[in-house]
Amino acid sequence: MDLGIADRPAVVTGGSSGIGRACVEQLLAEGARVCAVSRDVSPLDALVAAHSGRLVTASCDLTTVGGCEDAVAACVAAHGGVEILVDNAGAARGAHVLSLERERLDEALRLKLYGYLTMAQLVAPLMRERGWGRIVMVAGSAGTSPTPDNLPLSIANIGVHNLARALNDELASCGVLVNVVAPGLTLTPRADRLLDSLTESSGRSRTEELESLVAGLPAGRAAEPEEVAAAVCFLASQAASYVHASVLYLDGGARRATP
Repeated sequence: MDLGIADRPAVVTGGSSGIGRACVEQLLAEGARVCAVSRDVSPLDALVAAHSGRLVTASCDLTTVGGCEDAVAACVAAHGGVEILVDNAGAARGAHVLSLERERLDEALRLKLYGYLTMAQLVAPLMRERGWGRIVMVAGSAGTSPTPDNLPLSIANIGVHNLARALNDELASCGVLVNVVAPGLTLTPRADRLLDSLTESSGRSRTEELESLVAGLPAGRAAEPEEVAAAVCFLASQAASYVHASVLYLDGGARRATP
């Protein structure tokens, strides 16, 4: 399938590892011109060298307005605009609801919701001017699955779902569509850190901990970053022209709600 995104300029935040890096690689494979944004972009040096002129990087702190401005400016300078935005930066820390401090919640919102909002506000005029755009927001399935221990993450992610709806309502008439990909457990460096923490506290092996985490999933396993990136690239494409303000769950069947 031709996704219709060859030569389109794209920004991918959180693009140096995990799901973000997989998105960078798949967008490049589809012919897009990419600006990968991360606080540390050095892991992308070899990829930049292999895609001379089609991949640039920008080291930015997207919890600040200035950092978001720098990210967009880097893509415009290198590729002449922004037609695709993949919001993937930020992973909030958990905290138990009875001991949750406001500062931890503020941190979660800055990392995820505020950064996504600012990036969208900055690219929307550029996309409107061209009459075409795709904004895909990665916000894990915890958004609709709050627990006593994941509330900061859950609140930030469900905020992203609502943000996508509001943005799509505003921008769709200009050819700019906004959607969400909600992955479950995915085998990223963040998952590695989670498994290390669980192993340290339980004394069980990483294999045992991973089996416990995916027990009961119809898929019977965690996702690979490339599987999530494939969904992101579809939603970023011309092929997704009738997908509006949707949330695509890639959680191996964990979500039981209908719809």
